[in-house]
Amino acid sequence: MTDQAALTDLNRQYVDAFMNADVEWYREHLTDDFVCIESNGSVLDKSQFLNQTAAGPGVKSYELEDARVRLFDDVALVHGFGTFTRFDGTTGKSRYTDVYARLDGTWRAISAQITHA
Repeated sequence: MTDQAALTDLNRQYVDAFMNADVEWYREHLTDDFVCIESNGSVLDKSQFLNQTAAGPGVKSYELEDARVRLFDDVALVHGFGTFTRFDGTTGKSRYTDVYARLDGTWRAISAQITHA
């Protein structure tokens, strides 16, 4: 599998883990020093991110509309865009950038940033 295909697949798994509150997936695929910058500007470390994940996605659905992978040797940026539906039926859009690093031959997420569009 090419790096491009592997990262595209990881991106899909990341979104699926979000929607399924799959803490174990994140525990395995995030580095210990992972940082997430939320759309409200708050910063979560890995432990806080896992706790938030366990509480559930807070949305009814999320449809990934576009994702672009950019490779820089052992670092990759994944830029995504999607539409979410809240439990009250209202919708919104978000953009995100996830940063991956190849560590010991395995791609792992080191950072994420989410922006409501």
